[in-house]
Amino acid sequence: MKNYKDKLNKLIDYFNNNKKERYFNYPLLDDALSNEDIIKGMEVLLKKKITMGEITERFEYEFAKFLNVKYALMVNSGSSANLLASFALVNPQKNNFLKRGDEFLIQSLCWSTSLWPLVQAGLKPKFIDVDLDTLNINENIFEKSITKKTKAAMLVHVLGNSTNMKKISNIIKKKFLYLIEDTCESLGAKYNSKFLGTFGDFGTYSFYYSHQITSGEGGMIVCNKKEDYKLINILRAHGWDRGINKSPKNKNTFNFINSGFNLRPLDITAAIGMNQFKRLNKFKRIRNENREKIIKALYSSSDWKNQLQFINYSKEVEPSWFGLPMLIDKKYLSKKKRYIQLLNKLNIETRPIISGNFMNQKCIDLYNLNPKKLNFNNSQEIEDRGFFIGLHTQPISNEKLKRLVKSLLLIESI
Repeated sequence: MKNYKDKLNKLIDYFNNNKKERYFNYPLLDDALSNEDIIKGMEVLLKKKITMGEITERFEYEFAKFLNVKYALMVNSGSSANLLASFALVNPQKNNFLKRGDEFLIQSLCWSTSLWPLVQAGLKPKFIDVDLDTLNINENIFEKSITKKTKAAMLVHVLGNSTNMKKISNIIKKKFLYLIEDTCESLGAKYNSKFLGTFGDFGTYSFYYSHQITSGEGGMIVCNKKEDYKLINILRAHGWDRGINKSPKNKNTFNFINSGFNLRPLDITAAIGMNQFKRLNKFKRIRNENREKIIKALYSSSDWKNQLQFINYSKEVEPSWFGLPMLIDKKYLSKKKRYIQLLNKLNIETRPIISGNFMNQKCIDLYNLNPKKLNFNNSQEIEDRGFFIGLHTQPISNEKLKRLVKSLLLIESI
């Protein structure tokens, strides 16, 4: 049994020996999982203790310590983290809980499960446009959008970048609003040396496959108030008190003291996620370096004609790039659809920036969430011009860099 890791390594290599590239391929994330990550998950399986347990608790502790927050709670996805945060705000156990019909602010460039948990909790969205330079919420119109009905804000940190969190935080405090930070795309990013996701009442994170770290699925929610931690702990698992009352006498009791869900993770995902978490800073550095290499290579190409525009970040921001977002120059706008199809055909995986202007989604009309048919010009421009490609956690090779740059500049010849 002393050599079991060697045997597992050989087994993993055997099942992955067909993954060697025979042609150019640029996915969103290239081979995210190391053999050690897989072995950590397999060890949990071999011990036959796969449900949430000690490993999950250890990961929660390490995560909170790293982000310098008091509490972290692991869940089965970043979307579930948003669900917990949203329903905590409207729960009668919370002091000054929100009432049905209270208003929350959210940017129009967002993800489905940034928006819907708050709507499902009975709150009313008020949408705000984003800044074209940073892709994040426009802090200059944030305060102007607050009314007497506004009680909370959902801030989505886009692709590892940030808005002016100092200004937003001051407004939140002045107006006595609750703040949820959806940091699912931005684990590791900082504003003024403070991690995104730690400015508000709740911060949420995702460990989906292509994110900064991965456990396949999984997520985390953080907070600093003990009463908030107890509440989300109860809501995570059925509404019972077992998570906050760990007395041996309480082990086999079924005391349901609140409403609840079943959003628990597995120790398997926690084991993989915690092992990845050790390499977060390394991944962050390599992704940032790859981004700089790609942009520099594009600028220095003889075929460069300002075909693409890149996203800015302020000196206060230490980004943790999830991908490389780009805006196509307006003169090529009519070519965008054919251009994206060509990139995908050339095995360069692309994505829209989040989901574009969310006001264009059919579900908005289904639930009549934009009754005045307001326009969000920057979000629409990002949808029309924008896309992103992945940034890998291994240094990009010169050969792959050349192929990628050549392909990205083909829009000129379409």
